[in-house]
Amino acid sequence: MSARELVVLGTASQAPTRHRNHNGYLLRWDAEGVLFDPGEGTQRQLLLAGVASSAITRICVTHFHGDHCLGLPGVLQRLSLDQVAHPVGVWYPAGGQEFFDRLRRCALYNDTVDVRPHPVPGGSLRQGREVKPPRVVDPGPEPFALLAAGLDHRTETLGWRIEEPDGRRMLPERLDAAGIAGPDVGRLQREGSLVTADGRQVTLEAMSEPRPGQVFAFVMDTRRCDAAVALADGADLVACESTFLERDADLAAAYGHLTAAQAARVAADAGARQLVLTHFSQRYPDDAEFAAEAGEIFPDVVVARDLDRVPVPPRSG
Repeated sequence: MSARELVVLGTASQAPTRHRNHNGYLLRWDAEGVLFDPGEGTQRQLLLAGVASSAITRICVTHFHGDHCLGLPGVLQRLSLDQVAHPVGVWYPAGGQEFFDRLRRCALYNDTVDVRPHPVPGGSLRQGREVKPPRVVDPGPEPFALLAAGLDHRTETLGWRIEEPDGRRMLPERLDAAGIAGPDVGRLQREGSLVTADGRQVTLEAMSEPRPGQVFAFVMDTRRCDAAVALADGADLVACESTFLERDADLAAAYGHLTAAQAARVAADAGARQLVLTHFSQRYPDDAEFAAEAGEIFPDVVVARDLDRVPVPPRSG
Protein backbone atom coordinates (compact mmCIF):
# COMPACT_ATOMS: atom_id res chain seq x y z
CA MET A 1 0.00 0.00 0.00
CA SER A 2 1.31 3.42 -0.94
CA ALA A 3 2.19 5.61 2.03
CA ARG A 4 0.73 8.56 0.09
CA GLU A 5 -2.55 8.00 -1.68
CA LEU A 6 -6.02 9.42 -2.18
CA VAL A 7 -8.74 7.07 -0.96
CA VAL A 8 -11.94 7.98 -2.80
CA LEU A 9 -14.95 7.49 -0.54
CA GLY A 10 -17.64 9.12 -2.69
CA THR A 11 -17.91 10.82 -6.08
CA ALA A 12 -21.52 12.01 -6.50
CA SER A 13 -22.63 15.61 -6.66
CA GLN A 14 -25.78 16.81 -4.90
CA ALA A 15 -27.48 13.40 -4.59
CA PRO A 16 -25.98 9.93 -4.15
CA THR A 17 -26.77 7.28 -6.75
CA ARG A 18 -26.78 3.49 -6.73
CA HIS A 19 -23.12 3.51 -7.68
CA ARG A 20 -21.84 6.77 -6.23
CA ASN A 21 -21.89 7.88 -2.60
CA HIS A 22 -21.88 11.52 -1.52
CA ASN A 23 -18.44 13.16 -1.51
CA GLY A 24 -15.63 11.98 0.71
CA TYR A 25 -11.86 11.79 0.16
CA LEU A 26 -9.14 10.66 2.55
CA LEU A 27 -5.60 11.69 1.69
CA ARG A 28 -3.16 9.31 3.37
CA TRP A 29 0.16 11.09 3.76
CA ASP A 30 2.60 8.98 5.75
CA ALA A 31 1.21 9.03 9.30
CA GLU A 32 -1.34 11.77 8.52
CA GLY A 33 -4.86 11.27 7.21
CA VAL A 34 -6.68 14.32 5.86
CA LEU A 35 -10.41 13.83 5.32
CA PHE A 36 -11.89 16.21 2.74
CA ASP A 37 -15.62 17.01 2.45
CA PRO A 38 -17.26 14.15 4.36
CA GLY A 39 -20.70 13.86 2.76
CA GLU A 40 -23.55 11.65 3.93
CA GLY A 41 -22.46 8.03 4.32
CA THR A 42 -18.75 8.74 4.78
CA GLN A 43 -18.57 6.69 7.98
CA ARG A 44 -19.81 3.59 6.13
CA GLN A 45 -17.57 4.26 3.14
CA LEU A 46 -14.56 4.31 5.47
CA LEU A 47 -15.52 0.83 6.63
CA LEU A 48 -15.89 -0.41 3.05
CA ALA A 49 -12.51 1.09 2.19
CA GLY A 50 -10.86 -0.60 5.16
CA VAL A 51 -9.83 2.69 6.74
CA ALA A 52 -10.01 3.01 10.52
CA SER A 53 -11.34 6.23 12.00
CA SER A 54 -8.03 6.59 13.86
CA ALA A 55 -6.38 7.24 10.49
CA ILE A 56 -8.09 10.66 10.40
CA THR A 57 -5.88 13.38 11.84
CA ARG A 58 -7.36 16.44 10.10
CA ILE A 59 -10.62 17.33 8.36
CA CYS A 60 -11.05 19.99 5.67
CA VAL A 61 -14.49 21.17 4.54
CA THR A 62 -14.69 23.26 1.38
CA HIS A 63 -18.20 24.58 2.06
CA PHE A 64 -21.45 23.72 3.78
CA HIS A 65 -23.66 22.44 0.99
CA GLY A 66 -25.05 19.14 2.27
CA ASP A 67 -23.21 16.82 -0.12
CA HIS A 68 -19.91 18.09 1.31
CA CYS A 69 -20.62 18.06 5.05
CA LEU A 70 -23.59 15.92 6.12
CA GLY A 71 -21.26 13.06 7.03
CA LEU A 72 -19.31 15.18 9.49
CA PRO A 73 -21.49 14.38 12.56
CA GLY A 74 -21.18 10.63 12.00
CA VAL A 75 -17.43 10.83 11.50
CA LEU A 76 -16.94 12.87 14.68
CA GLN A 77 -19.17 10.52 16.66
CA ARG A 78 -17.24 7.53 15.32
CA LEU A 79 -13.97 9.10 16.47
CA SER A 80 -15.39 9.22 20.00
CA LEU A 81 -16.86 5.72 19.77
CA ASP A 82 -13.45 4.37 18.76
CA GLN A 83 -11.78 6.39 21.54
CA VAL A 84 -9.37 8.09 19.16
CA ALA A 85 -6.78 9.69 21.41
CA HIS A 86 -5.13 12.25 19.13
CA PRO A 87 -6.63 15.69 18.49
CA VAL A 88 -8.41 16.24 15.18
CA GLY A 89 -8.34 19.71 13.64
CA VAL A 90 -11.23 20.79 11.40
CA TRP A 91 -10.69 23.59 8.89
CA TYR A 92 -13.71 25.22 7.21
CA PRO A 93 -14.93 28.60 5.86
CA ALA A 94 -15.46 31.04 8.69
CA GLY A 95 -18.70 32.24 7.10
CA GLY A 96 -20.20 28.81 7.73
CA GLN A 97 -19.62 28.83 11.48
CA GLU A 98 -23.31 28.40 12.34
CA PHE A 99 -23.51 25.31 10.15
CA PHE A 100 -20.37 23.83 11.68
CA ASP A 101 -21.80 24.41 15.15
CA ARG A 102 -25.03 22.65 14.20
CA LEU A 103 -23.21 19.67 12.70
CA ARG A 104 -20.85 19.47 15.66
CA ARG A 105 -23.69 19.24 18.22
CA CYS A 106 -26.58 17.80 16.23
CA ALA A 107 -26.96 14.59 18.31
CA LEU A 108 -26.43 13.29 21.82
CA TYR A 109 -23.40 11.03 22.33
CA ASN A 110 -20.42 10.54 24.61
CA ASP A 111 -18.24 13.23 23.07
CA THR A 112 -14.64 12.43 24.05
CA VAL A 113 -12.57 13.30 20.99
CA ASP A 114 -10.49 16.49 21.02
CA VAL A 115 -11.96 18.36 18.02
CA ARG A 116 -10.15 21.62 17.30
CA PRO A 117 -12.12 24.03 15.06
CA HIS A 118 -10.20 26.28 12.67
CA PRO A 119 -12.54 28.70 10.89
CA VAL A 120 -10.76 30.18 7.86
CA PRO A 121 -11.79 33.66 6.65
CA GLY A 122 -11.77 34.77 3.05
CA GLY A 123 -13.62 31.91 1.41
CA SER A 124 -15.86 34.05 -0.79
CA LEU A 125 -14.81 34.81 -4.36
CA ARG A 126 -17.02 36.34 -6.99
CA GLN A 127 -16.08 37.00 -10.58
CA GLY A 128 -14.35 40.34 -11.00
CA ARG A 129 -12.90 40.41 -7.49
CA GLU A 130 -9.17 40.41 -6.88
CA VAL A 131 -7.92 36.87 -6.40
CA LYS A 132 -5.76 36.28 -3.35
CA PRO A 133 -3.10 33.57 -3.64
CA PRO A 134 -3.34 30.45 -1.45
CA ARG A 135 -2.31 31.27 2.10
CA VAL A 136 -1.01 29.08 4.88
CA VAL A 137 -3.67 28.17 7.46
CA ASP A 138 -1.65 25.46 9.20
CA PRO A 139 2.14 25.78 8.86
CA GLY A 140 2.92 22.30 10.09
CA PRO A 141 5.93 22.22 10.45
CA GLU A 142 5.80 18.52 9.56
CA PRO A 143 4.99 16.75 7.38
CA PHE A 144 3.36 19.52 5.33
CA ALA A 145 1.76 22.95 5.36
CA LEU A 146 -1.97 23.34 4.69
CA LEU A 147 -2.98 26.25 2.45
CA ALA A 148 -6.39 27.61 1.45
CA ALA A 149 -7.82 29.94 -1.18
CA GLY A 150 -11.32 31.26 -1.83
CA LEU A 151 -13.12 29.80 -4.84
CA ASP A 152 -16.03 30.98 -7.02
CA HIS A 153 -19.12 29.06 -5.97
CA ARG A 154 -22.61 30.04 -4.83
CA THR A 155 -21.57 30.14 -1.19
CA GLU A 156 -18.37 30.74 0.73
CA THR A 157 -16.01 28.02 -0.48
CA LEU A 158 -12.37 27.16 0.07
CA GLY A 159 -9.97 25.08 -1.97
CA TRP A 160 -7.10 23.32 -0.23
CA ARG A 161 -3.43 22.72 -1.00
CA ILE A 162 -0.93 20.55 0.85
CA GLU A 163 2.75 21.39 0.44
CA GLU A 164 5.59 19.21 1.66
CA PRO A 165 8.75 21.21 2.47
CA ASP A 166 11.60 20.87 0.01
CA GLY A 167 14.37 18.63 1.26
CA ARG A 168 17.57 16.98 0.10
CA ARG A 169 18.21 13.56 -1.42
CA MET A 170 21.35 11.81 -0.24
CA LEU A 171 23.66 10.55 -3.01
CA PRO A 172 24.97 7.07 -2.11
CA GLU A 173 27.92 7.20 -4.51
CA ARG A 174 29.23 10.39 -2.91
CA LEU A 175 28.69 9.04 0.59
CA ASP A 176 30.62 5.87 -0.33
CA ALA A 177 33.48 7.89 -1.82
CA ALA A 178 33.71 9.96 1.36
CA GLY A 179 33.51 6.88 3.59
CA ILE A 180 30.31 8.03 5.29
CA ALA A 181 27.93 5.25 6.37
CA GLY A 182 25.59 4.14 9.14
CA PRO A 183 24.82 6.64 11.92
CA ASP A 184 27.11 9.24 10.33
CA VAL A 185 24.61 9.70 7.49
CA GLY A 186 21.92 10.72 9.94
CA ARG A 187 24.34 12.99 11.80
CA LEU A 188 25.27 14.70 8.54
CA GLN A 189 21.59 15.28 7.77
CA ARG A 190 20.93 16.72 11.23
CA GLU A 191 24.04 18.84 11.66
CA GLY A 192 24.79 19.85 8.07
CA SER A 193 28.46 18.86 8.16
CA LEU A 194 30.91 16.46 9.80
CA VAL A 195 34.59 15.55 9.87
CA THR A 196 35.44 12.16 8.32
CA ALA A 197 37.87 9.62 9.79
CA ASP A 198 40.66 11.00 7.60
CA GLY A 199 40.06 14.56 8.81
CA ARG A 200 38.11 15.99 5.88
CA GLN A 201 35.22 18.42 6.41
CA VAL A 202 32.18 17.18 4.48
CA THR A 203 28.96 19.19 4.02
CA LEU A 204 25.41 18.05 3.49
CA GLU A 205 25.22 20.07 0.26
CA ALA A 206 28.18 18.17 -1.19
CA MET A 207 26.67 14.77 -0.35
CA SER A 208 23.13 15.44 -1.57
CA GLU A 209 20.96 17.24 -4.09
CA PRO A 210 17.74 19.24 -3.74
CA ARG A 211 14.55 17.19 -3.46
CA PRO A 212 11.32 19.06 -4.23
CA GLY A 213 8.48 18.48 -1.81
CA GLN A 214 5.29 16.86 -3.06
CA VAL A 215 2.07 18.84 -3.49
CA PHE A 216 -1.61 17.84 -3.43
CA ALA A 217 -4.49 20.14 -4.39
CA PHE A 218 -8.21 19.80 -3.70
CA VAL A 219 -10.42 21.98 -5.91
CA MET A 220 -14.12 21.43 -5.34
CA ASP A 221 -17.32 23.29 -6.32
CA THR A 222 -16.15 26.32 -8.24
CA ARG A 223 -16.39 28.06 -11.56
CA ARG A 224 -13.16 28.45 -13.51
CA CYS A 225 -11.07 31.05 -11.66
CA ASP A 226 -7.44 32.01 -11.13
CA ALA A 227 -7.59 30.71 -7.55
CA ALA A 228 -8.23 27.18 -8.80
CA VAL A 229 -5.13 27.35 -10.99
CA ALA A 230 -3.07 28.79 -8.12
CA LEU A 231 -4.11 25.95 -5.82
CA ALA A 232 -3.09 23.37 -8.43
CA ASP A 233 0.16 25.11 -9.38
CA GLY A 234 2.83 22.45 -9.96
CA ALA A 235 0.86 19.88 -7.95
CA ASP A 236 1.73 16.21 -8.20
CA LEU A 237 -1.92 15.26 -7.78
CA VAL A 238 -5.05 17.40 -8.19
CA ALA A 239 -8.51 16.21 -7.13
CA CYS A 240 -10.94 18.43 -9.00
CA GLU A 241 -14.66 18.59 -9.46
CA SER A 242 -16.06 18.03 -12.95
CA THR A 243 -19.77 18.12 -12.32
CA PHE A 244 -20.77 18.69 -15.94
CA LEU A 245 -19.65 17.94 -19.48
CA GLU A 246 -18.84 20.76 -21.87
CA ARG A 247 -22.19 20.45 -23.66
CA ASP A 248 -23.76 21.68 -20.42
CA ALA A 249 -21.28 24.49 -19.77
CA ASP A 250 -24.12 26.96 -19.29
CA LEU A 251 -25.43 24.88 -16.37
CA ALA A 252 -21.93 24.67 -14.91
CA ALA A 253 -21.64 28.46 -14.94
CA ALA A 254 -25.12 28.95 -13.51
CA TYR A 255 -24.58 26.56 -10.60
CA GLY A 256 -20.95 27.43 -9.89
CA HIS A 257 -19.24 24.31 -11.20
CA LEU A 258 -16.66 23.09 -13.71
CA THR A 259 -16.97 20.90 -16.76
CA ALA A 260 -14.50 18.08 -17.37
CA ALA A 261 -12.81 20.20 -20.05
CA GLN A 262 -12.53 23.18 -17.69
CA ALA A 263 -11.04 20.98 -14.95
CA ALA A 264 -8.48 19.70 -17.46
CA ARG A 265 -7.58 23.25 -18.44
CA VAL A 266 -7.07 24.15 -14.78
CA ALA A 267 -4.62 21.24 -14.42
CA ALA A 268 -2.88 22.07 -17.71
CA ASP A 269 -2.54 25.78 -16.94
CA ALA A 270 -1.23 24.90 -13.46
CA GLY A 271 1.41 22.51 -14.76
CA ALA A 272 0.04 19.69 -12.60
CA ARG A 273 1.17 16.10 -13.08
CA GLN A 274 -2.00 14.06 -12.57
CA LEU A 275 -5.69 14.98 -12.45
CA VAL A 276 -8.43 13.10 -10.61
CA LEU A 277 -11.94 14.01 -11.80
CA THR A 278 -14.85 13.61 -9.38
CA HIS A 279 -18.17 15.12 -8.18
CA PHE A 280 -20.23 13.95 -11.15
CA SER A 281 -23.80 14.95 -11.89
CA GLN A 282 -26.24 12.04 -11.88
CA ARG A 283 -27.45 13.14 -15.32
CA TYR A 284 -24.48 11.35 -16.94
CA PRO A 285 -24.67 7.54 -16.91
CA ASP A 286 -21.29 6.97 -18.63
CA ASP A 287 -18.21 8.33 -16.85
CA ALA A 288 -16.07 7.46 -19.90
CA GLU A 289 -17.31 10.72 -21.43
CA PHE A 290 -15.48 12.64 -18.69
CA ALA A 291 -12.22 10.83 -19.42
CA ALA A 292 -12.57 11.47 -23.14
CA GLU A 293 -13.38 15.16 -22.76
CA ALA A 294 -10.61 15.89 -20.26
CA GLY A 295 -8.10 13.64 -22.03
CA GLU A 296 -8.13 15.86 -25.10
CA ILE A 297 -6.65 18.65 -22.99
CA PHE A 298 -4.66 17.00 -20.19
CA PRO A 299 -2.65 13.78 -20.64
CA ASP A 300 -2.93 12.05 -17.24
CA VAL A 301 -6.56 11.84 -16.13
CA VAL A 302 -8.18 9.48 -13.62
CA VAL A 303 -11.98 9.34 -13.49
CA ALA A 304 -12.63 8.52 -9.85
CA ARG A 305 -14.98 5.79 -8.73
CA ASP A 306 -16.05 5.06 -5.17
CA LEU A 307 -13.42 3.19 -3.14
CA ASP A 308 -10.64 3.82 -5.69
CA ARG A 309 -7.15 4.37 -4.34
CA VAL A 310 -5.01 6.79 -6.35
CA PRO A 311 -1.31 6.88 -5.36
CA VAL A 312 0.37 10.27 -5.24
CA PRO A 313 2.82 10.12 -8.17
CA PRO A 314 6.46 9.49 -7.16
CA ARG A 315 8.66 12.53 -6.84
CA SER A 316 9.59 13.94 -10.22
CA GLY A 317 13.08 14.98 -9.20
